[in-house]
Formats: sequence, structure tokens, C-alpha cells
Amino acid sequence: MKNKLKKLGLSWMTFVIFAGVSGFSAAAFAQDEATDTVEEVVEEAPAAAEPDEDFLELAATYGVTFDFFTISNLWILIAAAMVFTMHLGFATLESGLTQSKNTVNVLFKNVFIICMGILTYALWGFNAMYPGFEDPASGFFAVGSMLSTDAYGGTDFSYGGTGLCMTGWTDFIFQAMFAATAATIVSGAVAERVKLYSFMIAATLLVMFAYPITGSWKWGGGWLDNMGFYDFAGSSLVHGFGGFAALAAVLLLGARRGKYVDGKIKPIIGHSMPLATIGVFLLFFGWFGFNGGSVLSANPEAVSFVFVTTALAAAAGGLASIAVSIAILRKPDLSMALNGILAGLVGITAGADSVTLWSSVVIGLIAGVIVVFSILFFDKIKIDDPVGAISVHGVCGIWGTLAVGLPFFNGGSEDLSFVTQLIGTVAICLFAFVFSFIVFAILKFTIGIRVSEEEEAEGLDIGEHGQEAYAIKPS
Repeated sequence: MKNKLKKLGLSWMTFVIFAGVSGFSAAAFAQDEATDTVEEVVEEAPAAAEPDEDFLELAATYGVTFDFFTISNLWILIAAAMVFTMHLGFATLESGLTQSKNTVNVLFKNVFIICMGILTYALWGFNAMYPGFEDPASGFFAVGSMLSTDAYGGTDFSYGGTGLCMTGWTDFIFQAMFAATAATIVSGAVAERVKLYSFMIAATLLVMFAYPITGSWKWGGGWLDNMGFYDFAGSSLVHGFGGFAALAAVLLLGARRGKYVDGKIKPIIGHSMPLATIGVFLLFFGWFGFNGGSVLSANPEAVSFVFVTTALAAAAGGLASIAVSIAILRKPDLSMALNGILAGLVGITAGADSVTLWSSVVIGLIAGVIVVFSILFFDKIKIDDPVGAISVHGVCGIWGTLAVGLPFFNGGSEDLSFVTQLIGTVAICLFAFVFSFIVFAILKFTIGIRVSEEEEAEGLDIGEHGQEAYAIKPS
């Protein structure tokens, strides 16, 4: 009996392999033979493969172009899913670098952000951002509309002038992941002392209104785009925006109690470096979708090039921060190494498709150096950022954007100007700072933005949620 089963299994495997090779050969032959129609190929397929009329019509109309569209659309959807995993990365990174008594609170904010971000971007942000003004050259304040099938393009394959590379639905879900990221950056910086409901209100306003406004300035064809400003995947438009929105919130919120005592800095150690490390590797993985998907097609040369520049910059940032932390702190600091990787990723995001490979290494190295000094600087002036979000995303976001305008990095391109890059990144970061400052200031003088001293000492998990993250407290 066993021998019969083995023979049957081998026969089945042989059939599958033969069928697969035959299918591959038939597909290659069909593509080479321009005279073969889609209907003829389908007729030769098994009877169970009933052709879809819409598919046949599109394939017959666009031919090889439709194949590229299908692959591109699928790749961008996969990239969107990869960017989605970055929210898990932010959640684990933030919770790992904060105290165990605030873990539930940190995780809850990240759960809220992704849910709120997708819905608010659908209700208003996406249609405001692409584009939300009649005259793009003078577009400053984007205006959106309610959820609309037509506005998103549906199955209009010429959507958005993207060269048949994606549907409007794909564009929406990819961009929605970016929008939610801006609020997540703020979450880490204000951790361990912000009132939950105040944060939820501020984060909603940031994602729904502020982010689409600055995003439309470049990606929606607004005034910065017309100036020649360049930000490939969002060093300023996403990360700089989030970093400086976080800075405004932290200035109004104040430092955690016990952080700065008698003029001295008292470190508040995160409760789980394994969680923080997992978070950074998840972010590193997701960044390949963040930058790779921003090619907005499956162009093999462009996507693979962006993957490489992204990886090189991240690795260089990590090594640079390790070296600097050893030189300054006299010990290899893991949190600095993790933030160095993120700094390299943020730094390369603006020019991942346009700088040379060696330029990406240098950009990452400089970002890794900058982030260490920036974190130490903000600590020195008593601006308390538990996860280093302001330095990683805000400061390194500016650096990455400016680097694109330097001849050393852009190969002397006349299309890229340092002055234009400076104007663009300052405008985006300043708008984010002012908007966030106004929102948090209004909340501070109405419902308040900071938990009580007792609640902060006890932990926000109990005070805000009435539950703890760990049944057994870590030693």
C-alpha cells in the first residue's frame, strides 16, 4: 500500500512539474507570437478557466502594456501592505523604549492611528491632496471632498496620468499608509504623559487636514512642485512633517517627571530592548515598500535601484551611530544604533531614486552622525523625547531633503536646487509645527493635554485604560 502511494505521489509530482513547464513555455510562446489573439490562448486553456470578458477586452486593447499594468498594480498593493507593517514596527519600537507601565497606552494609540488614518484619509485627505485646488501653481490650501468612487478612479486604468501603472484604489490605499505614519511619529515623542483623548483629537486633525495640505504642495502639483522642489518618498513631506509636529507638542507638554532633576539628566530606561529591536527591523522591512512603492510602478530598474539605495543608507546610518556613540558615550549604545538605522532610512527617502549608490552611503553615514548629536542636544535643552522621534524624523528628514539639492549627491543636476530644497523643507516643517502648536495649545487650555502627576507615576495603562500589559511584571 505504501509503495502504491509513493508511486502515485511521484506520478502526481511529475505531472505537476510537466504541466508547470508546459504552461510556462506556452505563455512565453504566446507572448512572442504577436499574431495570437487573447481568445485563441484562452481556448487552449483548460475548460475550467472561464475567461472574464472585461479582462479579455483590456488585454486585447493594451496587450503587453496591460501585463505591465497588472504587475505594477500588484507590486504597489504589496508595497502598501509592507508600509502597513511599519505601524507594527512603530508600536513595538515605541513600547520597547518606554516604561512597561505605559505599554498598553502606547499600543492603543498606534491601533487608533491606523484605523483613524485610513478613514479620515478616505473621507477628506486623499481627494484634498491629489489635487485639491483649481490652480496648481498657486495651490496652498487643499480642499477635499467626501468619499467618492469616481474621484478615486475605480477601474479607470488611465488614472492620474500614471501610465497605466495602478488603479485609483491602489493609489489611495498606498497613500493612506503614508498619512497615518505622520501621526505615529508624534505618538512616540509625547509618550508616557499625554492625555489619551487629547492626543486622539490632535492626531485626527493632523492626518485629516494638515498632512494633505503640505502633501498637495508637492505630490498634488502645488506651489512647491512648480518651484522644482523634490521629495521622492517623503523625507520632509512625511517624516519632517511628523517630527516637527511632534516638537510643537512636546514643547507644550513638557518633560516626563523625574527626567531632569537639579539640572541633571536622569535616563528613563525603556523596558524592552528586544521589542525595540524587533520594531526597527520591521520598519527596515517596511521601508522597502515605503520607498520601493513610491516608484509608482514595477519598473524593474527603478524599483531595484531604490531597494539598494535604501538598504545602503540604513546600514551606513546604523554603523555611523554605533561609532559615534562609542566615541562619545564610551559604550556601544543599542538605542543609538537602532535610531541610526532609522536616521539613514529617513535621510535617503527624499532622493532614493535620484542619488548615486555611494551618495546613498554618505547620506546615511551623515544621518547616523546627526541623529546621535541631535538626541543629545534635545536632552541638553530639556526637550524630552522618549524615542528620539524629533531627531530621527524631523532633523534627519531635513538633512535628507537638503542633500538632494547638493551637487555632490545629485550629480550636478541643474533640475535640483539647494535653495528650492531649503524653501520646501522649511515650509513643510514650519507649517506642521505651527498647526500642531495651535491644536495642542487649544487643547491644553480647554480639556488639558497632560495626565495628573499621580496618574503619570502609576502608569497610563492603569489610569487611562484600567489594564496592564503584563500579567507578570518584568523584573
